[in-house]
Amino acid sequence: MTWYTVLVLAVAAERLAELVVARRNTRWSLARGGVESGREHYPAMVALHTALLAGCLAEVHLADRPFPPVLGWVMVAAVVAAQALRWWCIRTLGPRWNTRVIVVPGLPRVAGGPYRWLSHPNYVAVAAEGLALPLVHGAWVTALVFTALNAVLMIVRIRCEDGALARLPALDARA
Repeated sequence: MTWYTVLVLAVAAERLAELVVARRNTRWSLARGGVESGREHYPAMVALHTALLAGCLAEVHLADRPFPPVLGWVMVAAVVAAQALRWWCIRTLGPRWNTRVIVVPGLPRVAGGPYRWLSHPNYVAVAAEGLALPLVHGAWVTALVFTALNAVLMIVRIRCEDGALARLPALDARA
């Protein structure tokens, strides 16, 4: 098993940890009257993110992609930065963070942490990771395909999320 396989498996383990947090947060949100939106696109999102991880390994091993040292190490740093941003989002949103779009009525929109500067910082982390993780080891086809498909999915997802968030009270800088 190469170090790149270990890296991809570590990202997969991180994703599983996210699902544990999301499941707990789903229960929290639903217990408080949370309303889910976007169920129809969620399976496509899960499939795309799973395909990213599988594509990274398949392309590197089947196409015998080399490790490009300069680009590779820069991309490792980008993967690590994406994970840091993702967990900053999770920590900032607390029990409101989810892999699904669930809005709890009566709670103000969060405007702290990375949400001070970006409306959807978690999606920046996803886009960065989706480009960087394959490029760590030269899997440029996976990077291009994921990035294109993710862009289409993010249009759907952000419209869904913005619509759900529009039902929240005005931004509260204290949240």
